[in-house]
Amino acid sequence: MKIFLDTADLGEIRRAAEAGLIDGITTNPSLVAKVAGDGDPRDLYLEICETVDGPVSAEVVAVDADRMVAEGTRLASIHDNIVVKVPLTEHGLRACRRLRAEGIRVNVTLCFSAPQALMAAKAGATYISPFVGRLDDIGHDGMGLIAEIRESYDQYGLETEILTASIRHTRHFVLAMRIGSDCATIPPKVLYQLMKHPLTDSGLAAFLKDWETIGREI
Repeated sequence: MKIFLDTADLGEIRRAAEAGLIDGITTNPSLVAKVAGDGDPRDLYLEICETVDGPVSAEVVAVDADRMVAEGTRLASIHDNIVVKVPLTEHGLRACRRLRAEGIRVNVTLCFSAPQALMAAKAGATYISPFVGRLDDIGHDGMGLIAEIRESYDQYGLETEILTASIRHTRHFVLAMRIGSDCATIPPKVLYQLMKHPLTDSGLAAFLKDWETIGREI
């Protein structure tokens, strides 16, 4: 399963990329606004793309198809790594089809049902982003949605990749792995929780304590 980091923070992106932990980046207008400030978001997207050798999702802010296509085309021109992110609305799916016809990869976001995911695949989406955490917040089964989409896509041979989003904790990530999600996008906090285990820490401490009895460096 591919791991994407859900952030626009260049420090976090460099840290994860240098360690070889991630395959790409997802952003949204809220994440970009926190980092870009008064600067040009396009400069931020370019720097992210030059830091990570993989897809970088950059979201349009228009709500009608024509403007989404115009914004998406401009975003895609920033760097070959850019994947244009559009909302799962009728206008978003119209824009998706048009952008895909131009050879531009598209991430359809804010998916909350299996029928929505099917519509996105029919529109040619490269990625579909179901938001599991937000479903859990209202008492629905977020990971159950991932299973439904996986079953549907496999049944009909659809090539759109499932990008599990709104992951809140490591259990979401593990379930996404088991279900067969193609990708998962996670915040930095969850990324580093994935490699932590108390037995790893206690085992390392024991090894180092035993080595001290030798009294020599390797």
